[in-house]
Amino acid sequence: MAEEKKNVFATVFKLILGIAFIVLGVMAVVGWWASLVEVFKGCIGLFLILAGLITLAIAKE
Repeated sequence: MAEEKKNVFATVFKLILGIAFIVLGVMAVVGWWASLVEVFKGCIGLFLILAGLITLAIAKE
């Protein structure tokens, strides 16, 4: 019985913590939207380079 209560408490705690992290994440994205867009724009070049290297590695085989 005590172990069941412990499992229920742990599950509820994880659920509340997960919801809190989601809310904080959404607030961060909304609050720093302009900065987030800049980061995405800055990463496009690196992403394309990485995609090209992977494509060349696959074509080499």
